[in-house]
This record gives sequence, C-alpha cells and structure tokens, in this order.
Amino acid sequence: MKRFISVVTALLLSQSILAHRAEASAVVGKPAPTFSLPGHDGKMYSLEKFKGKHVVLEWFNNDCPYVDKHYHEKYRNMQTLQKNWTGKKDVVWLAIISSAPGKQGYLTAAQATKIKEEARKAHMTAILLDPKGTVGRMYNAKTTPHMFIIDPQGILRYDGAIDNKTSPRLAALKADGLQNYVSDGLGNLMASKSVNPSKTEPYGCSVKY
Repeated sequence: MKRFISVVTALLLSQSILAHRAEASAVVGKPAPTFSLPGHDGKMYSLEKFKGKHVVLEWFNNDCPYVDKHYHEKYRNMQTLQKNWTGKKDVVWLAIISSAPGKQGYLTAAQATKIKEEARKAHMTAILLDPKGTVGRMYNAKTTPHMFIIDPQGILRYDGAIDNKTSPRLAALKADGLQNYVSDGLGNLMASKSVNPSKTEPYGCSVKY
C-alpha cells in the first residue's frame, strides 16, 4: 500500500512539474515568461520592470562564430541595431548568456562587462547572466543568437532568427534579399501592425547549457 501511495505521489508530482513547465514556456501570442537575472553591472533585471516597453531578448555567446558575424568590427551589425533601437525611449535590449560554467561562452560579470564595453563596444541595455540555464530553457533558447521580441503589454510577439541569411560568413550581411526579422518586427509593432513572420527557425551555435 505504501509503495502504491509513493508511486501515485511521484506521478502527481511529475505531472505538476510538467504543468508548471508548460505554463512557463514561451509561446508567441501569449504572455512572455517573467524572470529576474543579475546583469553584468551587478544590478538585478526583472522583465516585469520593463512593462510598457518593447523588449528584445538576444541569446549571446561571445565565442560563437555566428555571434561574431553580427558583432564583427567590419560591419558592427548587432551594435548598430542595438544603438538604433535602444535610442528610442521604449526599447530595452537584453543579451542573455545561458552557457554553463566551463562551457563555451560562459562569462563572469566582470568578463561580460569587458566584452560589452571594450571588446564589442555593444549597445545592449545589459548582459544578463543565466549560468544555470533556467531562463534559456524557459524560452527554449536553442542557438546563439536566438531572438525574441516582447511588446509593451508583456506579450511575446517574435521568436526566432535575427535574419534570413544563415551563413556565418560576413558577406551574408550584405547579401541580396537580406531581411532582418528583429528590425522589421519592432518597426511593425511601433506602427501598430502585426509581426510577420512571428516565428522562424533560429540559426547559430547551440546554447551550451
């Protein structure tokens, strides 16, 4: 009897955990899962704090060649996007590192600060540290980069790639037919239009959980 009760309890607990995970998962058109993470600057950043603003989430791994493509000093593609959009009062850009300690891309707060301010001269609002991968898994972040856009009401409006050119080569940033999904998505939201496409397949290095 005790064994039966233990089995039932385990099953119920398992179902509860799965249900919680399902509720917390990121789905386009649904409220974005909330979180709080420490930033490179020692401050805590909560998604709830940015209600009323457009929020871009960018999964980041400084050692990934696909990330380097977008941050390379020749074109400074990501830095330009960050600067242009965060220059608008209602846009927040958060880069998130979900690499585990000892894995490619893991950074301490001090290292992240140096990357942001010196090596990449980036313009994201903050680099957030997620070494346990909790937020990465919550959003099912697959690659670096993997991009998300959240509207001022806290609804997830975009999930996917930064653009439609999946090559790690720098030349891809100047290729014919280039479409930057993040820039287009933010522009549409600010014009009170729907984001289309709202979901694409992200490309890059796998997140090193």
